Amino acid sequence: MAAVSENDTRLSSLSIVFPAYNEESNIEKAVDAARQVLQKYAQSYEVVVVNDGSKDRTGEIIDRLAREDKNVVPVHLAQNSGYGRALCTGLYKARCDYIFFSDSDLQFDLNEINKLIEWIGEYDIVVGYRAKRADPFHRKLNAWAWNRLVRILLGVKVRDIDCAFKLFRRKVLDTIKLDSAGALVNTEMFAMAAQNEFSVKEVPVSHFERRQGQQTGANPKVILKAFRELFAMYGRLKLKGTNAQ
Repeated sequence: MAAVSENDTRLSSLSIVFPAYNEESNIEKAVDAARQVLQKYAQSYEVVVVNDGSKDRTGEIIDRLAREDKNVVPVHLAQNSGYGRALCTGLYKARCDYIFFSDSDLQFDLNEINKLIEWIGEYDIVVGYRAKRADPFHRKLNAWAWNRLVRILLGVKVRDIDCAFKLFRRKVLDTIKLDSAGALVNTEMFAMAAQNEFSVKEVPVSHFERRQGQQTGANPKVILKAFRELFAMYGRLKLKGTNAQ
């Protein structure tokens, strides 16, 4: 499938997925930014927002936005289920030919999606990597150590695994089944993409400091859950490789 039609420079259809937990201060701005970008780069589109059991007004805000614009698709999880579960729920809810996801904390410039669209005609997955990561030192150090561990255990060689700026062809998500409930979801994506021989292109994107709301990725419970999922995945892949011999 071609990335664009012969008579238009835009994608045929594009879903943007936002997982959101307690993002009442950011979510409306994120959705507005997404709609502006989608009008430029897609003939038809939708914005899928997954409210991951937020305790603030996130759910109320996305319901209002959906009433105002039929292209906004609100999804509500009854309780906080984790980043991976929220993201997967949104990805499999999306119905367009191309599917993009980002975080709803405004740390990326959605206009830079054009950098990914330039390559989606040649690759199955186009992913951003943060050219200059605008996070505290401890988060950068954690990310470096995590990337090294994933390379060793799973052979995943993407330079910025958890960068929330990724574009997929529809067939990728129709083929792979993601199960990670937590932060391992991005690692699982690339492990399964490699297994299915999907092609991946990496491009640099801008990254900005979070202005409002709170990050949850450095929460010790989140980190511990990611390690449990990582070693469980390593065991499954090793067992699968042994059975295939």
